[in-house]
Amino acid sequence: MRFPIWAIGLFLALAALVAAPGADDWKPERLMAFGLPNAYRLHQRVISGGKPDGEAAFAALKELGVKTIISVDGARPNLDLAEKYGLRYAHLPHGYDGVPDQRARELAKAVRDLPGPVYIHCHHGKHRSPAAAAVACVATGLLDSDRALVVLQTAGTSENYRGLYQSVRTAQRIDNKSLDALAADFPAQAKIPPIADAMVQIEHAHDHLKAFAESRWQPLPRQPDLDAAHEALLLKEHYVELARTSEVQKMPPDFRNLLSDAEAEAAKLEDSLEKWQKAGQLSPPPANLNMVLATITKNCSTCHQQFRDVPLTEKRR
Repeated sequence: MRFPIWAIGLFLALAALVAAPGADDWKPERLMAFGLPNAYRLHQRVISGGKPDGEAAFAALKELGVKTIISVDGARPNLDLAEKYGLRYAHLPHGYDGVPDQRARELAKAVRDLPGPVYIHCHHGKHRSPAAAAVACVATGLLDSDRALVVLQTAGTSENYRGLYQSVRTAQRIDNKSLDALAADFPAQAKIPPIADAMVQIEHAHDHLKAFAESRWQPLPRQPDLDAAHEALLLKEHYVELARTSEVQKMPPDFRNLLSDAEAEAAKLEDSLEKWQKAGQLSPPPANLNMVLATITKNCSTCHQQFRDVPLTEKRR
C-alpha cells in the first residue's frame, strides 16, 4: 500500500512533535569546568554554580564567555582575579531562608542589565545560587515558572531549605517598567553584618576540617599549607568572637547554648589534634576526632534548622 505524500508528511510532523522535549523534560545543562563546582546553564544568559575556585576557575568563566559574576554568598569576592580576567563582580548576598523580595528585584535587574552572560554563585552552588538564578530568570522572563523548581532539583538543593523552595515557587515575572524604576546599586563587595561574616568564616574552617577527616587527618594534597589543629583553633576562635557580638547577645538562649557547645567541641578537637601531632603522628589518628567533628556538624545543623533556615515568611509572623 502506498501512502500519499501529504500523509507521510503529517505522520513525520506528528512523530517529531511527540519526540520533542516539553517543559517536563527540560533540565539545566551541566557544565564541566575546572574550579566551577555544580555549574549549570539555565539560559544562554545565566549560569548557576559554586564559588570560582582559583585562577583556573576564572579562566574557565572567561572561556565560557561570562562577563559578570554575581555572588549571593556572604564571603568576600575575589576581585583581583575577576579584574585580571576582565570580569565584573556584583555582590548581592542572601540567606538560606529565602530570597527577599527586594533582593529578588535587584537580582532580576542585574541579570537583565549587567553585561552577560552572568555566573551566579554561592559557596557550593547547591542551594542559594540555583534559587537566586531561578528567581531572577522567572522575574525577567528568561525561564517559565513551571521550570523553576527543576533548577533546584537538578542542582541538588536540599528540601530542608524550605525558604529557598518557597521563593522559587512564588517567583513571578516583573515587568520592565518596574525594573527600570528600581534604584539598584550593584557593589563589587557588599557590607556584611558581623554575624553573617562570622558564619562564612566558620563554614570555611568547618569545610577544611571535613576535608581532613575524609583524608584520615593527613595533609591535604590540594591545600598542603593547611594544618588540621590550626583549623580547629580557628573554628574555636570564630565561635568565641561570634559569641561576643552584640547581635548574638540579643539572640535566644537556645542559640547561645548551641554556640557555647560548639565552641567546647572545637576546643576538644584542637586539643586532640595537637597532642597527636606533638607525638609525631606515629600512631593512627585518635578515635575521637571523627566523633567530635560529627558532633560539631550536628550542632551546626540543629542551629541552622532552628534559626538560619526558617523561611522568611515564618520569621515575619
